[in-house]
Amino acid sequence: MSRVLDVYNYLHTIPELGMQERKTSAFLADQLENAGYIVTRNINNATGVVGIYDTGITGPTLALRADMDALGHMINGNLCARHSCGHDAHCSMVLTASENLIQSHTLKKGKLKIIFQPAEELGTGAISLLEGGVLDDVDMILGLHLRPKSEVPLGQATPAMYHAASQRLKAVVHGTRAHGARPHLGVNAIEAASLAIMSVATIRMDPNISYSIKPTQFDCNSGVTNAIPDEATIIWDVRAEQNDIMATLLTKAKQAIENASLSMGAAADVSWYNLVPAAVYTDDAIALYTEAIEAVLGKKGICDPGKTAGGEDFHNFILQKPHLHAGYFGLGCDLEPGLHHPDMHFNTAALATGTAILEYAAKKYLG
Repeated sequence: MSRVLDVYNYLHTIPELGMQERKTSAFLADQLENAGYIVTRNINNATGVVGIYDTGITGPTLALRADMDALGHMINGNLCARHSCGHDAHCSMVLTASENLIQSHTLKKGKLKIIFQPAEELGTGAISLLEGGVLDDVDMILGLHLRPKSEVPLGQATPAMYHAASQRLKAVVHGTRAHGARPHLGVNAIEAASLAIMSVATIRMDPNISYSIKPTQFDCNSGVTNAIPDEATIIWDVRAEQNDIMATLLTKAKQAIENASLSMGAAADVSWYNLVPAAVYTDDAIALYTEAIEAVLGKKGICDPGKTAGGEDFHNFILQKPHLHAGYFGLGCDLEPGLHHPDMHFNTAALATGTAILEYAAKKYLG
């Protein structure tokens, strides 16, 4: 059995939720140290791990990044952590590539930095590493992700996987309590919130640029059924292909919510959180991954750049460090039935392919 598959099979047995990846991070840190990396654990008092290999020769710093956390699924009434997004596969490929790169003695300049990031699913892991200074000396950062079979087939890879911006919009609508028999003396928060929802649904943006905004939570309970409720909370899931479209969409939604609430005699407090920016890559990183994919899979193995409405907090690195050169490839692996499905599975033969692509890119950049 190959090294990358051995690592994957072990990590798959110890799924851990975001910021709780203690076994995972300890294992990865130990393996990096055994390979010869200088390792820092518990970055920013969290579970992030960084390993550094310095060639001793002046040159750029390249970072290879993998996310560590699993997802929580309710299964038979119990919350279970499962690697249904492939983060165990990402760690396996990055770790194996990092080991092979030292063993092959092919890095001739600069530094190689291996980053194992916590809490990608929470949207907070990249920020934690940034606050810990992990990216301060990095010139280029490279990431990767398994792709569903419907996007990229086994035996192919895309040199650029473009994720959408993702955010949560929250509105707390304030009405006025009243007895159910005297509704004219109150302002019904449910009615005001419902109008706010419908007002947001009328927002129109450029249809040539993908975006969506839809309510995903509604909470209102006065505690009894014969009283007018005075507060309702709504959460919207907001996505946009571009960061400027996201900013405009949020502004329009805030205006719609506030105006709709006001028309009912209510008021609304509007905020947003959990920003995951849209992907922004540099041409040199895309070219590097294109060359690496062709070297491993041939020209027929190169897919066109892909787009997804899914988010990825990798892009917080570029938002906070706009000077960074960045790339992110998508690996075909016959993944079914889909990412975030509790029964997600894929062809593990693709792990060797992903490892080889990462190795080639690192050797090209630091060789």
